[in-house]
Amino acid sequence: MQSNGTDGKLDRRTLLKLSGVGLVGATAGCLEDSGSAGTATGEEATGGSGGDVTDESTDANAGGQNAYTIGMVDALTGSLAPYGKRNQRGKDLALAAINEVGIGSEGAELSISVEDSESSNQSGVTAAQKLVEQNGVPLFIGAVGSGVSIAMYDSVTKGAGVVQISQNSTSPELTNKPGLLRTSPAGSAKGKALAELIAGDGHDKVAITWVNNDYGTGLSNVFADTFEGEVVYNEPHDQGQSSYSGILTEMASTGASAWLFLTYANEMTVMANEAFDQGYNTSADYYGAESTVADEILANTPEGSLDGMKGVTESAPADQENYKNFVSAFESEYDAKPTVWAAYAYDAVHIAALAIEAADEFTGEALNEVVRDVTRPEGQEAFTFEEAAQILRDGGSPSDVDYQGVSGPVDLDENGDPPGFYQVYSVQDHTYEYGEYITS
Repeated sequence: MQSNGTDGKLDRRTLLKLSGVGLVGATAGCLEDSGSAGTATGEEATGGSGGDVTDESTDANAGGQNAYTIGMVDALTGSLAPYGKRNQRGKDLALAAINEVGIGSEGAELSISVEDSESSNQSGVTAAQKLVEQNGVPLFIGAVGSGVSIAMYDSVTKGAGVVQISQNSTSPELTNKPGLLRTSPAGSAKGKALAELIAGDGHDKVAITWVNNDYGTGLSNVFADTFEGEVVYNEPHDQGQSSYSGILTEMASTGASAWLFLTYANEMTVMANEAFDQGYNTSADYYGAESTVADEILANTPEGSLDGMKGVTESAPADQENYKNFVSAFESEYDAKPTVWAAYAYDAVHIAALAIEAADEFTGEALNEVVRDVTRPEGQEAFTFEEAAQILRDGGSPSDVDYQGVSGPVDLDENGDPPGFYQVYSVQDHTYEYGEYITS
């Protein structure tokens, strides 16, 4: 399946913003609270991928050509769909910016064949198998869920000479698989930041419930290892349940003054509604991570049911010029604000395109040799695909390029991880608000 957004065509104003017109050489770093934090992490409207997703059979092409096809496995349906569908908009904006310039001396067009993971490990593996074994793509982007990304890597990518770049997976477990790259940071720094936030608010006892997969396991382990107080409840829950009242009752029985929810939007919605009905929201302070930031949660819970909730979420450098250009282009095209997750998808597509530009041939082995190099800090900073491609076309090597993503400096390390850039959020008057930045 392929999603072409607005038939693969964006208006000229949007393309000019994406190509960095008026761009200044801003660099990323620690940011002061500029009042634009909501732009960095605010949820865009969902309910679509920016265009219809239709079936299209495509085969990967090979070197020296006028078109290239890579793959993408995204959560278009299932419990992770609120996160996956928004990534399609970031992907479509990236394709528009890249194809305005073209890849290589031929100005080749890049296209992306998209398959649905259905938010499950097995469906993700099936989708990846189709892309790699049937379509023959040498590189694919995916997925949202950490468990899905790991399952695809273990079953399909590892040893197959294929590059895999996750756009949204944050589990610390991915760090142990250096061949699995990602544009979103590892959750280890986020887990530590959550522990410091809750302890700093004066809580010495916390009850945790975490979604029973690689994401929940990894993040809860980091939190439990670093929290200076006592973790009095630390139990998993399954996805897709119609009720979590038993878990909530157990959390309430511990007397913990802080409850930490490491779960997804659908599950958090059920828990918040049941906890509100039982009055638990007045007896404990709620905390969460990035996956409890979703408009769907607020839209489907009562006013006041989550007020006071705090957490730590991935963020983007709101004062960086290329991020501002990305936000402006996104708003012009979709009449909505992007999340940092759309920015991660945008950057994943750019890194893939730069690897194709830099590689000697369009094979997984050749792309793998250069994909990290085009992000390394030793090179010349480039804030758009056009700037980065020009360095290569002027005779520069892949390591001469330091692509600065709209989500911040990518700088993929030996484990395939970028630096972490986070922000504290809270729920006030049933609205997400954003505060201080945290870097790792």
